[in-house]
Amino acid sequence: MDPHPLIDDTIPFGEEISQNPGKLPHPYVTFFHLFFRVSALVIYFFGGIFTQSFITLFVLIILLLSMDFWTVKNITGRIMVGLRWWNYVDDDGVSHWVYESRKGLVQHRVNPTESRIFWAGLWSVTAVWVLFFIICFFSINFKWLLLVSIALTLNIANLYGYIKCKGGNQNSTGISTMASSFLFQNIGKVRETMSSLNNSPTSPIMKPTGIV
Repeated sequence: MDPHPLIDDTIPFGEEISQNPGKLPHPYVTFFHLFFRVSALVIYFFGGIFTQSFITLFVLIILLLSMDFWTVKNITGRIMVGLRWWNYVDDDGVSHWVYESRKGLVQHRVNPTESRIFWAGLWSVTAVWVLFFIICFFSINFKWLLLVSIALTLNIANLYGYIKCKGGNQNSTGISTMASSFLFQNIGKVRETMSSLNNSPTSPIMKPTGIV
């Protein structure tokens, strides 16, 4: 199924963590756990100051969101908190969602400071995208609503997956499958939107309503 083991002995979990619980054993991993997601928010909030092109901002934010989703799902969750969720398709073509967590003493080696940063990053950024979604929805700002919907889907998918991992669930199909389907639907909408924008005359960017 998955070629990469969840418990990787090459990851520097060790005695130095218990001796220095406030020190980050994986500072670069921790940095990139926050970098892409915070960068997407900053560009969404302040991008209009630097460019009036909606397409440029749209593509840049989508790239950052994609890099964030992949990094959090495949790297930072496994290293920072010993959790991982993933998907595989069996020989019958059935899709399975798997939620894993390190067990026993290995799980206790997780650095508490890194763990708090990991969960704070997941919850806080998701909450901000929820706020932006509400603003765009009630202001009927469809261009930005599409972008925020994609951001919210990706962030909720990672958050839900790791909550399932922490809760000890091994297999599930419910919300994760729904999130995946919704994501692919949004990708199709992105293509349609980009095509229509490319075929229409260039117009000034619409700044997200309610954001100063």
